[in-house]
Amino acid sequence: MDHPDDALAEIRRFWDEDAATYDNAPGHRPRDPAVQRVWAGTLARLLPPPPASVLDCGAGTGFLSLAAARAGHRVTALDLAPAMLQRLTESAAAEGLHVTTVVGPADQPPPGRFDVVVERHLLWTLPDPGAALGAWRGAADRLVLFETVWGRTGPLETARARLRRRLRQWRGTPSDHHGEYDEALRRSLPFGTGTPPAEVTATVAAAGWKATTVVWLKEVTRAERRALPLPERLVGVPPRFAVTAG
Repeated sequence: MDHPDDALAEIRRFWDEDAATYDNAPGHRPRDPAVQRVWAGTLARLLPPPPASVLDCGAGTGFLSLAAARAGHRVTALDLAPAMLQRLTESAAAEGLHVTTVVGPADQPPPGRFDVVVERHLLWTLPDPGAALGAWRGAADRLVLFETVWGRTGPLETARARLRRRLRQWRGTPSDHHGEYDEALRRSLPFGTGTPPAEVTATVAAAGWKATTVVWLKEVTRAERRALPLPERLVGVPPRFAVTAG
């Protein structure tokens, strides 16, 4: 797409339409109690002690926002898609939690200073990840990115990804999304074909963040694998990792 505003409009439209079924995918909103416990422990380890002010960028339906609010943090959720934030608000109300929601692009954080900026699986959707990371540096002293190794990977993980797709087709598992991204749009996104950890950390460092570190989320990966049915459990899930910086 030739104009940045056209790309943002297309991205907003996709995620607004995806909101109705987004949480049906276990990877988007894990419901297995063991997986939820491991994620709670991961946030406790990587986020500042509560009550910290947390900005969740690309919050979607609120997996990270809700988990952080349960832990006692003061959470602001930023997302481009109003329909996604509406689902988040409904989920928060159902649990008696408070999360402040802000509609807007990820590279335009709301006014104020936060203790930490977090995101989960947002980078691949961003037209300019470097600009977003730079804007977040102006909003917080700490950064925690939650990502997954996918796309541009080695031969073993590529083979596993292919087998996962075949198992899903064989089982008739619905897609994680309501449709597919526009191919031209995906190709225009810097991380649209994968989030290799080395490229993620390089982009974070180039945006001015210091002490950039990759943290492999082995407990999350194991817990999510155990929650899968057979034979998917034998193939496993793509490795989960975090990138922290300050």
